Parts: sequence; structure tokens; C-alpha cells
Amino acid sequence: MPQDSLESALFDRAPSDRVQVLNADGNVVDPALEPALEDETLRSMYRDMRFARRFDERAISLQRQGRLGTYASLAGQEGSQIGSTYALTDTDLLSYQYREHGAVIARGLPWEYLLYWLGHEDGNAALAELEVFPLNISIGAHLPHAVGWSWAATLNDDERVSVVHFGDGATSEGDFHEALNIAGVADAPTIFFCNNNQWAISVPREAQTASQTIAQKAHAYGFEGIQVDGMDPLACYVVTKAARRKALESADKHARPTLIEAVQYRYGAHTTADDPSAYRDEDEVEQWRERDPIDRFESYLRERNTLDDDRIETIDAEIESTLSELINRAEDVAADPQAIFDHVYDEPSQRLERQQAVLEGLRSDHGDERLLEDE
Repeated sequence: MPQDSLESALFDRAPSDRVQVLNADGNVVDPALEPALEDETLRSMYRDMRFARRFDERAISLQRQGRLGTYASLAGQEGSQIGSTYALTDTDLLSYQYREHGAVIARGLPWEYLLYWLGHEDGNAALAELEVFPLNISIGAHLPHAVGWSWAATLNDDERVSVVHFGDGATSEGDFHEALNIAGVADAPTIFFCNNNQWAISVPREAQTASQTIAQKAHAYGFEGIQVDGMDPLACYVVTKAARRKALESADKHARPTLIEAVQYRYGAHTTADDPSAYRDEDEVEQWRERDPIDRFESYLRERNTLDDDRIETIDAEIESTLSELINRAEDVAADPQAIFDHVYDEPSQRLERQQAVLEGLRSDHGDERLLEDE
């Protein structure tokens, strides 16, 4: 389908008319939207989705063993994260909240990524080379920064976009309003990607907003919103690709930001510090598992003879090997307690220097191991 016709098919619809390419069984429901991707690209997407799921399992296991800090699970959201990131160029800016590990994996996950979850800030710094902003814990606070970056790109005639991931809970934050408002006024080439996983910790989607959809909120800011099946990687790819083109339209066709609402579900807890059984029914989780993004994508690839058992076995072996190496390298890095002072201020204050001296004295008197025992 020509690009203009594709955009019309996608954006000339109500926000509640959810875009879908693959149904839960992996069958194509809208051939006009099916992207013409090479088999190797499709297999790479599948590998990254499978890697993300296994990364998630290993990270949770490490946390339960006391080898990793509090971790936010992505299981169930692989389709939106991988599909949307594959629609970008490697130089487009990626800004994420804290659950979109799959988006980083699609960019070429560096081994240092685990360092952040082990308590080393270097894990965030390593993402800069991949055009990825640091992980953000403050809900929605990264949205204005993503808009600022993309607005600056426009002023510098830099043909790149920023894609900013956030959850449905972030849409209740003031930062969400401010970011979308400025993006609409400035025509900033920003793609707002809302991962609506139905729960903002224990607050359900229906208690978050009275709007029929999150996508329709874009209309108040003067640009388009679109709702997509977030557990369909091809639908997420197609919508993000079209939104990127729209963000960089030539002068004769007005460039505009887009709000994408990817409807999906998180299978696990909000984080490893959460107990979802306290606020949701397991039957609900199982109903959503029937739409699993990896299963449906695998069915699609098998049907077109792009994937088979031997290829999956090879992919799984490579994933296990890569993950083992990543974990081993990260755990070999020794912590330096003095590093907590490095980036508090550009120039350390006298008070900070005194605190640093106290810590150094404690380490000298007791040794790091004794100090940890005392804690």
C-alpha cells in the first residue's frame, strides 16, 4: 500500500478503532496493513522478543536470590516494545520509563545495562551510545525532556524523532499535559508511546481517566492519537513507522507529533516489591495470556515458513549463552562506595566533602566487608 494511503487507513479512524494486523492466533486480519519485511528482519524481531522474555525471567530470579535490586517486569509487553523500536532508525532518540527493557534490547543491549539494576550508575551512562536516554523512575518526568530534544532537533534541521515510552499511570501526571501541549504548539517530532498495560501499580485503567481511550487525549493538543493492539508486534511496527513519517513531513505537509496508545497487559507484578494478587484476579491474567505476543508472532512466522523448530532451538541456545555472559560480566564489576558522591554536584560542596571523608574513614577503619556487615 502506498505510504499516503497507509497513513489514511491508520489515522482516518476513531481512536477507539484499534489497529491490529495479527489476531491472537497469529492470523493476518488486515492484509493491507501487513508490512513487507524481510524474513531476516522478522526472525530478528522474534529473537529479540524471546530474548526479552528470557531476560525478564533471569532478572526476576536474580532479584529473588538477592543478586539484583528491585526490578520491573516486562512480560506480556514484548510486542509493543520490539515492534515500535524496529520502526525507528538507529539514530532516533529513545526515552523510556523503567519497564521497556525490550526497546533497549532491540537497540543492541549492552552488557552494562544490568549494572544499573545492580546499583551502578554506569549502567545508565552506557545507553548514551545507543541514543537512549537514561532510565527514568519519576513517573512521566521524562516526557518534557523528550519533547525538548525533538524540538531542538527540528531547530537544528536534524531529521530525527524522539520516541518516549510511558505507562497509563503517567497520563495523570502534569508532565504528560505539559509535554503534549508543547509538542503540539511547537510541531515537535515526538512520538508519545503509551504502554497501557491496564494497571498503574494497583490502580486499574478505568480508575485512571474518564476518557474512553487514552489516544483521544491527543485531540486536545491539536494532533492525532491512535490506539493499537500492543500485543501485536506488526501493528505496533506499522503504526510507529507511519507516526515517524508524519513527524518528519516536508513543509508542504505539516509535520505533527502522535500519541500512540498500545493496549496490552503486564503478566507479572508492577515490580519485584509488589504483590498483584492483592488487587487483581488471576483469571484476568490468564485471559490476557491467550493473546500472548510471542505465541501469536511465532504462529505467524511458522505459517509463512520463516521459522521452524530448528531455528527456535538455535535462537534459544544463543539467548542463553548471551545472557550468561552478560550476567557474569556485570557481576564481576566491583562496587566503589565513593562513587555515590561523583555526580551530586558539578563541584562538591564542603558538606559533601566532609561526608566523603567520613565514609573513607569508616572504610579504612573497618574494611568494606565489615562495613557492609554493620549495615
